[in-house]
Amino acid sequence: MQQPHGQLRDPVGWTWIIAGAFLALVLMRLNVPGHTFFDEVHYIPAARAWLNGQLLNLEHPPLGKLILAGSMHLLGDNVWGWRLPGALAGAVTLFAAMRALWFASCRRFATLAYGVLLATGFMLFVQSRVAMLDMPMVTFFAVALWQGSAACREPETGRWRLALCGVMLGLALGTKWNVAPLLPLPGAAFFIWRLRAGRRRLLTSRRGLPVPGVSLREAGVWLGVVPLIVYAATFAPAFWLASDPLQGDFWTHQMRMLALQESVTTPHNYQSVWWQWALNLRPIWYMYEFTDGAQRGILMLGNPLTMLLGLAALAWCVWAAAVRADRAALAVVVLYAVGFGFWIVAAKPIQFFYHYLLPHCFLLAALALALDALWRHGRRWAALLPLGASMALFAWFWPVLSAGPLAERDGFQRWMWLASWI
Repeated sequence: MQQPHGQLRDPVGWTWIIAGAFLALVLMRLNVPGHTFFDEVHYIPAARAWLNGQLLNLEHPPLGKLILAGSMHLLGDNVWGWRLPGALAGAVTLFAAMRALWFASCRRFATLAYGVLLATGFMLFVQSRVAMLDMPMVTFFAVALWQGSAACREPETGRWRLALCGVMLGLALGTKWNVAPLLPLPGAAFFIWRLRAGRRRLLTSRRGLPVPGVSLREAGVWLGVVPLIVYAATFAPAFWLASDPLQGDFWTHQMRMLALQESVTTPHNYQSVWWQWALNLRPIWYMYEFTDGAQRGILMLGNPLTMLLGLAALAWCVWAAAVRADRAALAVVVLYAVGFGFWIVAAKPIQFFYHYLLPHCFLLAALALALDALWRHGRRWAALLPLGASMALFAWFWPVLSAGPLAERDGFQRWMWLASWI
């Protein structure tokens, strides 16, 4: 990770352009529909309750709802106040994810390919346009990965970057618990790396990878203690509410949240399981109705091409990590395996396709690294073809990703390639 990258062509300019273009697309028709839809019916009332000094939706941590409440306070209780935080979070996620891959790999084509794949992968785009908790959670974690990988690549800034990484980890957990299994990974990676260095003073030595100048003991503070403190701090406003404060102590409320998470057992038409997510078999119609003067729909689906290519790319990353000791590939595989594997064993009875959003980001990172290998071996047409096809599919599905007007009530059928998508 200590390969100098200052002499390489950092694609930060193109990263800004791709993230900006993505934001512009997300903002198009962001005010459609002009009413709450899908899980907005849970989170918008919860944000309103915060503005009125009350608490709703106690099964989730408070930060995501506080963000929505703050936006509604500034912009008003309207569609822009509801959805602008998610739109901005989506653009920041794209930017941060690209920076994380750049610092992890120092591969220019992989970084740019990742931006294109993530922007046109459907899931990030659709989730950025709905007022839910998932998008800010993913954003905070993406920024944490960016700062963590940058700390390894630029050890002269390592201390403050690790501290910021820890803060972002705490904020991610304070938004939604879905990120919980991934939180120990930065600290675990630091520990394993320093352990392999074989230092006699394991806890106090500041020499060696991954961040020279930072001891294991100090890293434990930034990546272990700080996230927990920040997470606990996100609950402080709930205990300080004047009219309806949170009852009981902090630990009691955590147990209450866990019980509420596991208590939802009523079957849902769009519930699904992990293997259906991986194969893109059970998407969700967030909305399909006549609204705002036309028949419109919003389909939470993965890009049919890159979802499947990503699985093959993950297998390549396993090989690259084992045979070539490619640490960027190893990181992507571990992040995907932990983030996805959690849902295989999770005690949450009712699960949905949007839970795949975070693993999906790592899936596309694997595909970007695999395409970069083709690019570096001179097979540039093979590396560019999936990017072009991904953009073409994004354009084809655009109407049902962005609530575009449809010509007729059953117009959705032209995009229903599988019966399970209906």
